[in-house]
Amino acid sequence: MRAIETALPGIVLVEPTVHGDERGFFVETFRANVLRDAGVHEEWVQDNHSRSGRGVLRGMHFQLPPGQAKLVRCARGEVLDVVVDIRRGSPAFGRWEAFELTDRNARMVYVPVGFAHGFCVLSEVADVVYKCSNYYVADIESGFAFDDPDVGIEWPDVELLVSDRDRRAPRLAEIADDLPFVYEGGSAG
Repeated sequence: MRAIETALPGIVLVEPTVHGDERGFFVETFRANVLRDAGVHEEWVQDNHSRSGRGVLRGMHFQLPPGQAKLVRCARGEVLDVVVDIRRGSPAFGRWEAFELTDRNARMVYVPVGFAHGFCVLSEVADVVYKCSNYYVADIESGFAFDDPDVGIEWPDVELLVSDRDRRAPRLAEIADDLPFVYEGGSAG
């Protein structure tokens, strides 16, 4: 298992070693010491699992303080996983980075507090599983428009299936002044 440098400070792409042969595969999907060495020091308290069909887009979501860091992987199928820096004062504020997560590459993305997260399903079906650093609380869930032209995320060229809530989300600029996340000189929180 190794950590791969990403373009956005604070984001960690984790690439496990997949041991496979004609019988199938084995992969270690979590190893605390490797994540600690890569700067991930979360205590994980909740695991989530979502199943979605081709073209389903979920995002761009985040939890207000205390926030919710995530360790995201695609256990079945393929997704384009996207993170956006939403820390006020960050030199990368509003910038996004995308990662193809698949059941074959077994890659995982660490999304710290202060980043929005979303994904789009590229396969017929995809199971996305993720660890969370805090419990989900519906009242503090927030987000911004997945198609915000100022952010300019390049989603795949598929028919997108988006929830009404995500379709009605505000632009990032409309909520930017109220975001509680502040850049602290390279820190992820």
